[in-house]
Amino acid sequence: MPVNQIWTQRSSLAADHAAAGNFDTAMRLLSRQLGIRNFVPLKSMFLDLHTGSHSYLRAFSSAPVVSLAVERGWSESASPNVRGPPALVFNFSQLDEKLKAGYKGTTDGKFTEALRLFLSILHTIPLIVVESRREVDEVKELIIIAKEYVLGLQMELKRRELKDNPVRQQEFAAYFTHCNLQMPHLRLALRNAMTICFKAKNLATAANFARRLLETNPNENHSKAARQVLQSSERNMTDASQLNYDFRNPFVTCGATYVPIYRGQKDVSCPSCTTRFVPTQEGQLCTICVLAVIGADASGLLCSPSQIR
Repeated sequence: MPVNQIWTQRSSLAADHAAAGNFDTAMRLLSRQLGIRNFVPLKSMFLDLHTGSHSYLRAFSSAPVVSLAVERGWSESASPNVRGPPALVFNFSQLDEKLKAGYKGTTDGKFTEALRLFLSILHTIPLIVVESRREVDEVKELIIIAKEYVLGLQMELKRRELKDNPVRQQEFAAYFTHCNLQMPHLRLALRNAMTICFKAKNLATAANFARRLLETNPNENHSKAARQVLQSSERNMTDASQLNYDFRNPFVTCGATYVPIYRGQKDVSCPSCTTRFVPTQEGQLCTICVLAVIGADASGLLCSPSQIR
């Protein structure tokens, strides 16, 4: 039996099927397990998986090229009659490096580049194979981190495009502070939202961001700015314009319409990246991972116990 056929028969992981060159079944698995419908972002990775799991040897110029399967975890002591799973070009450690690069891009203000890196993480995760239970949990955590940064960076980039809508600018800045960010990035988001709202004379809202910023133990300059805003706002704790934003009521931000979904309100989610949306977005392509259909039926199977290598 050809090795490629053995790989597909023994596994229900999309990465193994793509490595075997069976792209059709790989796409069906991703559709059933994660609700993925848009495979365009995954095309180059499918090709890389297939190419990376094979080696090609040429004996003579007149002889055909010999294709050899490259197996994962191969050793000289392994039985020649037992075929291992395919070697994969994507692994968890690569995602960790991309995460660090995405953090650095965010810190440096290179939001477009950082957005590309976090989105790449969401695209790669469905095509990796984890090695332990611990890595299963780490992958789940990484999905949450990446989708939060994709959502936040999308809102910040859209905010910068808005020139004639100060209310929406303030809302985008406010929502960004409620994404699950690393502390240095949260401080930057809070300072930005505080400044924008203060300039727009939304003093009560600006004071809230100033208090939240002070709670993060910022550096001396940021602390001084926050105290000044707080002192000025306390003289007149009012907002000049009404925002679709209630910081007292816990919420998540819709990944498509960028409006708050407050606790207790109905929502639908992406089966691949878990981003939440208002119910009217059900059936649409997820605007965060750009892979899955919002609200699609999916098993949620990233890997099963028998598939952890």
